Amino acid sequence: MDQKNAKMVELDVREQLRNKLEPFQLIMDTVKTLGKDDIFRLHATFKPTPLLGFLKMKGLIGKSEMIGKEHWVTTFVHKKNKAWLENDSTSPSSTAQHPPATVPGNTADAASETASGTSGESAPKIITLDNRGLEPPQPMVRTLAALDRCQPGDEVHIHNDRVPVFLIEELNSLGCTYTVEEQPDGTAKVQIRKP
Repeated sequence: MDQKNAKMVELDVREQLRNKLEPFQLIMDTVKTLGKDDIFRLHATFKPTPLLGFLKMKGLIGKSEMIGKEHWVTTFVHKKNKAWLENDSTSPSSTAQHPPATVPGNTADAASETASGTSGESAPKIITLDNRGLEPPQPMVRTLAALDRCQPGDEVHIHNDRVPVFLIEELNSLGCTYTVEEQPDGTAKVQIRKP
């Protein structure tokens, strides 16, 4: 199939993001409906960098463009149609380079990975993420991307602004074991083990 005949699926989550709602489940529900020759365009208030990495692991290649203040359009296609992203007809504009988006709050990447051996197969690896201060869907997407990098038995330890309800639903569907510790300041620490 060529690009002109491809089905365009549009999803605008800017309203959810402005209201501090988590649109990750809505995005994933939309992704599940996509065919291999569909084009998915996501409208968000920032460049969804963690989502780009997460969906790439699911076989979708993305390209983001800023087309207005707090308006980013990210176009996703199946990896076999990667050339479509180089063709301007899928893009809302023809400019290719934009400054990176900044995330309000904690902009330092507090991820750290530790392992007690030199080979990845010796001891379980622990990835620690401080997701406090990040706008949705960043905490969930960062956590799932880290989990995807893990081997069975490895762990991801996260510290979030609150109990990550939508993440817990996803962990249940993935078969992960986890513990949630609510902190006195209202934040939550979650330890997740990959099955």
